[in-house]
This record gives sequence, structure tokens and C-alpha cells, in this order.
Amino acid sequence: MKAIQINQYVKTYAELCARDVPAPTPKEDQVLVTITHSALNHVDLLYSRGAHQNNHSGLVKPPFVLGLEFAGVVASAPPTCGFIAGDRVWGAGVGGFAEQIAVPPSALQRLPTGWTLRDAAGVGAATAPVSYGALVRIAEVKAGQVVLVHAAAGGLGVVAVQIAHALGAKVIGTVGSEEKAEVVRKLGVLGVVRYDAEGWEKEVLKLTDNVGVDSVYDTVGLVEKSIRCLRFGGNVVIAGFAGLGGKMETLAMNRVLLKGVRLLGYRYGETGRRNPKENEEVWRGLNKMLEGGNIKPVIYGSYSGLESVPGALNDLAARKVWGKAIVEIQTPMAQAKL
Repeated sequence: MKAIQINQYVKTYAELCARDVPAPTPKEDQVLVTITHSALNHVDLLYSRGAHQNNHSGLVKPPFVLGLEFAGVVASAPPTCGFIAGDRVWGAGVGGFAEQIAVPPSALQRLPTGWTLRDAAGVGAATAPVSYGALVRIAEVKAGQVVLVHAAAGGLGVVAVQIAHALGAKVIGTVGSEEKAEVVRKLGVLGVVRYDAEGWEKEVLKLTDNVGVDSVYDTVGLVEKSIRCLRFGGNVVIAGFAGLGGKMETLAMNRVLLKGVRLLGYRYGETGRRNPKENEEVWRGLNKMLEGGNIKPVIYGSYSGLESVPGALNDLAARKVWGKAIVEIQTPMAQAKL
């Protein structure tokens, strides 16, 4: 089969290519999925360069197939696992940029009612649960509160905005371009602020009548400035550092004390490895929102074939992408057969 296999970490995404590799042989407890669509994820950028903590720990190391999110059709499944051949599924697991993948049943979800495989890839099975877990399980966002979502036009952000709305909260989103601001406005937010503008924190406060927001969802690396936007006793949920280029933020801790801030770290993948039942709870709640129509895919566009992955990752790294960008793995004719 064809796949984007990493035999050694790359310096540029142009070094990546689709190559012939052996098709996966599923273990007795694994489901074999024929992939029709994969989605780009910021983690793909890090994994390919060996720059993610999972690379450093040895959890993900060459040789491996790149890609984290996929949708497709079950080719084979062990008895009593809950899936059978022909089921349409979406899931998360290292190896998504390939024609097939073998994963445990826990890595898969059934498509929400009425959704296409492209729709499911356009939400992202490694993306949506992160935002749900951060806002619902960690920040415990409530109706009537105000949530500040950083990078609100990104894959994590567009889902977070919709989850906060489903909880009855109001949302202020930050973005890095006017094109992305328009994407977020269409989601019905309280306001959109450019975090590349000097003094953007004042704009956030102005939108809250200088009261401050109840919670901040930070996947960018803006903790210090976010604290200025908080009401006393508010939350900052730290779920990533996509805007820091590998240079971690430092923080004067007196700011935490003076605002009574609750700094909350959330790493969905590690949480699931340590406590699988917690991730089951995340998906139980998330699936209710998906079936209820509270969350819809926000799709930037599609790239055709595995050969398009290097260019697609370049676009993602250049911050051109908003929502989810999708790679169509199978040809339209092959998809029709599925």
C-alpha cells in the first residue's frame, strides 16, 4: 500500500513522499480500516521533525507512518469488538497518511447520523475530544460564562467555540488574520480579536465590560497576556504551544497569585494512556453534542492523494489553513465503491 512513512526525521516537509510499504497486519484485537480521508493536525508537523514530546520519550519513533486523524471503512474486525466490515468510522492513531491502518476498537467512533466520511475528517478525532475535555472536563464551563478561545479559527478552536456555545457560554475568539476572523464571526461569537495586534488584551476586556473572561482555552502559548483578560479566580487551560516555535513561555508567578488564577494543563493523549475511562467519558459527552447537531465540520479545503501531503503540511505550517484541511486518500471512484 501507499503511505507517508518516516524512516528518519525530516527538516523540511518537501522531504516527505508517498512510498510503497507493507499493508498493516491487524493483531487479534485490532480493527483494519481502509482510509478514505485523513485530516491535517499540528502534531503531524512536530512528529515529522521529531519535535514532539512523544518523539523525545520514544513513544513515536522511526520507522512510523505519519498522520493522526482519519475516516474510512472497516475492512476487518475481531468478533464482539462492536464493529464489522463495512462500518463507516472515524478515528485517531499514528498512521493516518496511508491507505489502511490497524487500530484498537477504542480508537474508532461511528459517524454521527447523516455525516459523510469527509464531514468526520473535517472535525478530527484527535482534535474534537481535546477541546471537549479542556472545556467540559477541566475548565467546567457553565452557561452564562464567557470563554476566550485562542486561535479560534484553527482545528481545535472552531470546535471549542461550538462546544462552548453548546454549553450556553459566550465566546471571544482570537485570530491571526482577517480571513480567519471572518471564519470565526460566522460561528456567532461575542467578538473577534487579533492577537497579533498590540494591546489585544484591552479589546478582550472591553468586550466583557472590563469584568474579564471566566476561562481561557490556550493552545498557542499566550498565558501571561491571557491572565490580564481573566476575572478574579478564572481558569487558563493550557493545551498546547503552537505559536511559540519550540520556545516555552516563562511567567511571573505573582500574576497568578494576584488574580487568583487556576492554571490547568490538559494533555488528552497522555490522559487517555493513564486513564482510558476518562477518555471514554469525553467521547460519551462529545458524541451527544455531535448527534445533537451542536458541532459541525469547518473545512478549509481538500488535497488530493497522499502525494499532496508535503504541500498540505507546508500550508499548515505557514498558517494558511483554518478549520480542518483534508487529504482525500482514495480516488473518487474508489470512494464510490466504499
